[in-house]
Amino acid sequence: MLGKWAKVILQTVMLSGLCASVQANTTVAENAPAEPAPLAQSDNAPPPKRVALLLPLRSSVFGAAADAVRTGFLTASERTRDNLVITIIETGDSVQDVLSAYNDAAAKYDIIVGPLARSAVTALAQSNNIVKPTIALAQPDLPDGAEQRLPRQLLLVGLSIEDEARQVAAWAERVKTPGKIFAVATNVAWQRRAAKAFTQQARQIGLTVDNLELSVPNNALSASGLAQLSQRIQAERPALLFVALDAAQTIQLRSAIGNEIPLYGTSQLNPLTLATATAAINAAAKAAATNTAPPANDSRLPELDGVHLVDMPWQLQADHPAVTAYPRSVANTDGKPNADLERLYALGIDAFRVASEIAAQRSGFDIDGVTGQINANMGAGATYFQRKETQAVYQDGIAVPVANQR
Repeated sequence: MLGKWAKVILQTVMLSGLCASVQANTTVAENAPAEPAPLAQSDNAPPPKRVALLLPLRSSVFGAAADAVRTGFLTASERTRDNLVITIIETGDSVQDVLSAYNDAAAKYDIIVGPLARSAVTALAQSNNIVKPTIALAQPDLPDGAEQRLPRQLLLVGLSIEDEARQVAAWAERVKTPGKIFAVATNVAWQRRAAKAFTQQARQIGLTVDNLELSVPNNALSASGLAQLSQRIQAERPALLFVALDAAQTIQLRSAIGNEIPLYGTSQLNPLTLATATAAINAAAKAAATNTAPPANDSRLPELDGVHLVDMPWQLQADHPAVTAYPRSVANTDGKPNADLERLYALGIDAFRVASEIAAQRSGFDIDGVTGQINANMGAGATYFQRKETQAVYQDGIAVPVANQR
């Protein structure tokens, strides 16, 4: 993808039987054919569904992301009694390697989960080789309108910065603040995609949007660009800004334009894991109760207080029923928590739940997922996948769900 998770990918560069739960088979060795494991079953048992989890675990670019998805997928499988058998198929970086592994898996398995890389999903979506239900873990890079012609057995469940931007546009419309909107981005690919998706959706529902792109010399937003933006804000008084930026860039932007104008953005405004945010809040509360200074390593971002965003329940809602059902165990190789890897771990959890629904031959289904409210259909009628994430706002340096979800 990894769409919105391209940043972390590039930085990491981007059991069986009648009453048992899912079993994860030994990963398929390099260059070895992926063979489904033999299964024991009673005469009256329905045959188990064979699921291939196709991930670039041998990739130096996507390996950390693939491992997070695999961990989430297998963690979810251990908490069900579905009649599934999982085989993990490892690939490398090349699109041809992934497509070859996919074609081999499609001949032997009932359901394919993967690929994970955006380029591989794009190539697969444009091929004529999808003959089994396939749960792609990224969004393809296709021309506008091409999504309408996707293969019927291809379900796109990948995390999407564009979908988040469209949800924010709908949110902005419901706020009913009069005036135009500025959509602000840099020339980074995911930011341009987010700004484009927001603008298209906003204009479609009757909002007026101007797109503004800031340059990024020396890894910081251009001071002259920020000054010009501030002047335009003072002159034109937009209703709000959609910031297709990350948290650090948004802090810099806010220091230049002030706190008066509302800011809305995507999950990339939330770089903290839920565990890190919770620990920071608890440490600050303890310091306040004992009349001592907050910890020196306070990870909260008070500069973003009042900023609105969307993110998944896994990142925001510790008391969410699905969130409480799974452990948190994803970190960088250096042991530090990583919000983007947590999101990919959550994607693995929900990907397993989607696979379970498809294996049960439910053509249409809803899932209260750790990545959001999922509504999907594969089978009768049109194939589609929709995910609604949680609306949040920064308070005391932490992103928290808003009281009234719109």
